[in-house]
Amino acid sequence: MPEQWGRALNGKAISINDLEAVARELIAASGNIKVWLFDGPMGSGKTTLIKAICKELGVREGTSSPTFSIVNEYTTSHSHIYHFDFYRLEKESEAYDLGVEEYFESGAYCFVEWPEKIPSLFPLNYMKMKVSIDSDSTRKIEYSAL
Repeated sequence: MPEQWGRALNGKAISINDLEAVARELIAASGNIKVWLFDGPMGSGKTTLIKAICKELGVREGTSSPTFSIVNEYTTSHSHIYHFDFYRLEKESEAYDLGVEEYFESGAYCFVEWPEKIPSLFPLNYMKMKVSIDSDSTRKIEYSAL
């Protein structure tokens, strides 16, 4: 099946002030898909976007990049959210050893930065986001449910 890509806010250049609306749009577009893969260059705003999504989902505690811990867990009043950053992985087997497949199968939201480090571990269904730098202060965000 060919990928069908949507463009957040109809392709508008997105500023930090737009992230709440983008988060709501992505949550609505994802349906029941809980594993989200975020693709984009270093500094494109993947972590900032994930923070906005977590806030929309009801996370009240601080969120941050799990660059050194590999995974952060956040809680809402009714669920858990797992945020992965695989940038520092040397081998895909490190994610497997961490139990990433169990996280993906847990039914909780799983947000994954640097998914290209674990290509054979993706679940059957996932949401894919492409974050690209439009200017110093704006981004473009495309998404597809696979």
